[in-house]
Amino acid sequence: MSITFNEESKEKLDYIRKKEEEDLAMVLSQKYGIGFANLTAVNINAEALGLVPEEEARQSEIAAFQKKGNVVNVALRTPNSSLAQKSIRELEQRGYKVIPYMVSHASLKHAWEHYKDLSFAVQTEFGVLTVSEDAVAKLKDTLTTFAKIQDEIVSTLALKQQYRVTRILEIVIGGALGNKASDVHIEPRERTTQLRFRIDGVLVDIATIELETYFAMLTRIKLLSGLKINIKNAPQDGRFSMHVGTTEIEIRTSILPGGYGESVVMRLLDPHTIGVPLEELGILPKLLEALQVELRKPNGMILNTGPTGSGKTTTLYAFLKQVMSPDIKVLTIEDPIEYHLEGIVQTQVNKKGYTFASGLRSALRQDPDVIMVGEIRDTEVAETAVHAALTGHLVFSTLHTNNAAGAFPRLLDMGIQPSMAGSSVNVVMAQRLLRRLDPLHKREIKLEGKDLAFVESILKGIHNQSQIPKNVNTIWVPEEVSNDLVYKGRIGVYEAIFTTREIEQTIRKNLTTREIEDVAKEQGFLSMKEDAIIKVLQGITTLDEIRRVLGEENIEDGSTL
Repeated sequence: MSITFNEESKEKLDYIRKKEEEDLAMVLSQKYGIGFANLTAVNINAEALGLVPEEEARQSEIAAFQKKGNVVNVALRTPNSSLAQKSIRELEQRGYKVIPYMVSHASLKHAWEHYKDLSFAVQTEFGVLTVSEDAVAKLKDTLTTFAKIQDEIVSTLALKQQYRVTRILEIVIGGALGNKASDVHIEPRERTTQLRFRIDGVLVDIATIELETYFAMLTRIKLLSGLKINIKNAPQDGRFSMHVGTTEIEIRTSILPGGYGESVVMRLLDPHTIGVPLEELGILPKLLEALQVELRKPNGMILNTGPTGSGKTTTLYAFLKQVMSPDIKVLTIEDPIEYHLEGIVQTQVNKKGYTFASGLRSALRQDPDVIMVGEIRDTEVAETAVHAALTGHLVFSTLHTNNAAGAFPRLLDMGIQPSMAGSSVNVVMAQRLLRRLDPLHKREIKLEGKDLAFVESILKGIHNQSQIPKNVNTIWVPEEVSNDLVYKGRIGVYEAIFTTREIEQTIRKNLTTREIEDVAKEQGFLSMKEDAIIKVLQGITTLDEIRRVLGEENIEDGSTL
């Protein structure tokens, strides 16, 4: 009997304590001149709750619990708290009208328990967004135009369902994959947010979304990427993955604070777009054959140059796939690893001391045959790479120079002796990416006027005239169509300088880039602009693309670009 009496007493005491707490909150509400709410007797609206991240809500001791239009009811335990006031100001800056309510601590705890029910907190694994194969297949098949993506977003928002933010994020990423976008840009403006995709190197407007939706998506993306939700005035970088059937798409997230909110860029790393075979990069047959000879050599260095986004990494991976064999060891130092290859050792630099320089030194102690270094950034890396190439290793790497010939002066500027540069480097490539014409949306026109003179002036400079297509009287241009883009995919344009005896002598004399190019031309060197003109005459790309990517001033002033 005494046990029953004690349990009953405890229940009565708990009831009295909770009632006193609610009564105190009611009295304080009158003192502060605001409403009172007992959240245990109120339906907590998930959409409202999601307006304030859980970590921020707990720190500020608040909870947004109801929402109608732009009016939000916010529960407070300490109305004059600086943290609570800051959270309210941020809601008001986002366009919401905040109605404050005094509540007890028990009420707040009850509201916070509902965070576990929010769609953005439901994850099968931290940092991994799982989507069924059927769902993604449907998204990729149906969201093939920008108008369809816009319609899908609008119709999903109209449903006003608890899980619509997750669905919108899936639509955005599914639509990006369906349109082969490399990056998704979410850019808040004063009253709306712009959604843009980078497709084939060009940014395209996709949809305009409300700020309310943007803030919900931002929270979702931060959670998935393992970023801090309450940090809003500093850059953050993270990552998450999306399972598309059996393929895992890695998504790198960059968040940057801006005037109207945080700018979000998600880079989509699809292994199918990165792992392109060497034969499918668009390298002309004669150059491809010469490169394959160099890739069979046991030592030396092959450098690839060009600006960020010119396809250098894809080309290096194609080199790796070409040389992979069970009887050799291949090791990479990357920043970051963008494509996983079976049968090789891939490492990634980090901020804790594993740099390109230290990684390359360590790699040489691993008895490798082939080493790929993501980039030669400084003298230490350059010296170690040259040493590796001269001591029986085949080394692949990149440099940031505008053309192939510029790689040699760049190495000399880094402190490499001319004799060492000439002896260690087997070949230097330079490349850019041009958009391919959609075969279904192009038409043939006669080449005349300024365009004819432009093409003829470049064709005259080609040393080996047999590489020029027979038809030089017509070119292909995009058709006028109303449905999004008339380009599909990209193709590389290349130039390469092979370190022959004559080139090596030129390097030893410390001659200029133009003088190195002049010697290379005598040996059949084909510049990027010449390679590009050949692809225009083949109907693969356009003169407008050459001017956009290579720059009209570089083409007309006689530069090899």
